[in-house]
Amino acid sequence: MKITIVCVGKIKEKYLKDAIEEYEKRLSRYVKLEILEVMDEKSSENISDAEIEIIKAKEGEKVLKKIVKTKDSFVVALEIKGITFTSEEFGEFINNNMINSIKNLYFIIGGSLGIGKNVLSIVDYKISFSKMTFTHQFMRILLLEQIYRGYKIIKNEPYHK
Repeated sequence: MKITIVCVGKIKEKYLKDAIEEYEKRLSRYVKLEILEVMDEKSSENISDAEIEIIKAKEGEKVLKKIVKTKDSFVVALEIKGITFTSEEFGEFINNNMINSIKNLYFIIGGSLGIGKNVLSIVDYKISFSKMTFTHQFMRILLLEQIYRGYKIIKNEPYHK
């Protein structure tokens, strides 16, 4: 199985890049991983709800170009209104996708304004890590860590708690 993380926005901070590289290295023994970034749209502080939707739709179009939806792909949006998992349940989720012959598991991380309706309309599943809001840059690290933890659980390998 291949896991592709499609993210809106770039990582600029070195400490975040270092953490991402560390998890990419750790995950390389378990899964083929690809991280695809699309440019975020610029917005002002006092933006209207209508403008927010326009920006999310524009970012969504860029995200959709990175996803190849087939019968053996599964698309997951990281969405605050999604289902929450324990780490063990998340590992089981990944494992079930492997058992069900999913070849391409996509995770979508939206930009600072969220994920557009155009993207949410094509996803197979929505996962929430918390009711709290996290930056999209930090969310990438949280997702990578949980994917890594999930593989450690699947393989019955020890990992710190």
